[in-house]
Amino acid sequence: MIREIFTYRGKEGYWLWVLHRATGVGIFLFLAIHIVDTLLVFWPNLYDAVTGLYRHPLFRVGEILLVGMVLFHAVNGLRILVLDLWEASTKHRRELFYATLALLAVLLIPALLLMVREIIL
Repeated sequence: MIREIFTYRGKEGYWLWVLHRATGVGIFLFLAIHIVDTLLVFWPNLYDAVTGLYRHPLFRVGEILLVGMVLFHAVNGLRILVLDLWEASTKHRRELFYATLALLAVLLIPALLLMVREIIL
C-alpha cells in the first residue's frame, strides 16, 4: 500500500492530489487538537499549562506549517473547482498546475515572512 501511494502515476496533478489529501488530514488533526484544548477551559490550571506550550518555538514552526497547509489546500481547491466546473480547463492542466504554484507563492511568502519575523524578533 505504501509503495502504491508513492508510485508516480500521473503528471503534475498527481502530486497535487497527494498533497491535497495530506494537508486535509493535517488540517483535520489541527482542528481535533483545537477542540480538545478549547474543552480544557473548564479546567483552568490545565488550560493554562497547555496554552503555555503554544509559546514554545516548536509550536511556532507548527503554526507556520499549518498556514502553509491551509493556503495550499485552499489554492489547490480552487484549481479543482476550475477543473470540475469548466470543462475546457482540462486541456490546460499544466498551466493550472503552475498557476496554483504561483498563487500559492504569492500568498505564502508574505505570510511566512511575517510569521518568521515575529519568531525572530
